Amino acid sequence: MKDCNACGKCCIKYGGGQLAASSADLKLWASFRPDIDAYVSDGEIWFDPHSQSPLDRCPWLKVDPTSPSKYLCEIYFDRPEDCRAYPMTIADMLNDECEMLEPRDLKNLKQAEIDLKKIY
Repeated sequence: MKDCNACGKCCIKYGGGQLAASSADLKLWASFRPDIDAYVSDGEIWFDPHSQSPLDRCPWLKVDPTSPSKYLCEIYFDRPEDCRAYPMTIADMLNDECEMLEPRDLKNLKQAEIDLKKIY
């Protein structure tokens, strides 16, 4: 299994209302990261701070200016729990066309699952 190459596929797919933040995340942001907390509405993430409309994608995902095919998370160290825990399974990675998977992983999914648990 390769290291994450910052392709952004998982962030783009799940960034539009499919992510949850833990109560610990919400408390942290409310206390120490008002810039992130501004995008929370009734305990849900990512909402426009002005209109309170749900956003189509995470507001913190930005194209890497040094490599336009890569993405950066502007809140990486304070990102939601769902993001920190992703990917949970090889099935998630297959579904999301994760570029971390290599041909050898696809040939032995059981070993790939073991390798994934070592990473996360």
